[in-house]
Amino acid sequence: MSKWIVLMNKEFNQMVRDFRIIWLPITFMFLGATQPLVNYYLPSILKALGGSQGITIDPNMAQLEGGEVLASTLASQFDQLGIMILVMAIMGIIQTDKSNGMLAFILTRPVAVTSYIASKIVANYLLVAFSIAVGYFTSNIYVNYLYSSVPFSHAMIGFIFYLVWALFIVIFTTLISTIFKSQGVIALISIGTLLGCRLVIGLSPIVDLVNPAVMSKYAIEYLSNGVSYSNILSGSLFTFAWLFVILITIHYWIYNKKFIIE
Repeated sequence: MSKWIVLMNKEFNQMVRDFRIIWLPITFMFLGATQPLVNYYLPSILKALGGSQGITIDPNMAQLEGGEVLASTLASQFDQLGIMILVMAIMGIIQTDKSNGMLAFILTRPVAVTSYIASKIVANYLLVAFSIAVGYFTSNIYVNYLYSSVPFSHAMIGFIFYLVWALFIVIFTTLISTIFKSQGVIALISIGTLLGCRLVIGLSPIVDLVNPAVMSKYAIEYLSNGVSYSNILSGSLFTFAWLFVILITIHYWIYNKKFIIE
């Protein structure tokens, strides 16, 4: 346990040194504030820019509910630009230690591979979850002020659903960072795969069942209409099954020092 804590402290110190612990929450705070502000002021902006010859806004258009705007923050900001930012922030999670020889050094010490992997994933997931929370509840403050209020229980349940998807983002990026050594390749594969998972949601119930991004869909739909779906449990089980397989692969790759001959 003490070695695991030492490794995690090392990871937190690295986050402080490269200012990730500052710029990542601030970036998500900006993303969270952007969606309700743009939705609310867009008609005024279009009217000011277009004048009488420009785009006109239908006065009978239904007013968005607070939950719908908060859901659009997840769908439009966090699940697009947010995924790219998260991958860019953590893509060196294992790759950096491979490149500077730290991973090979650590494996010569009496440190369990499981402790090393756990320290990396837990530290980075705590930062990611904190950053998403800052952005999410910043968005919720603007939504409650500009639109209708979202019940706290609905906001929390939607947030918990989304954190499961965020956990998959962290662990999948860790897998790619373990296997490949070029940060460009890691970013390309991670972003492409995660955005692809998000893009195919809704194409087929079978695909949704095994797609970890479906947890984001459940969060968005729960915020929009407050409906709890019976297949949330099956979606969660498949997501955690994916995470188990990925963690086993990461452990196998590092334990057998595959990164040395890649």
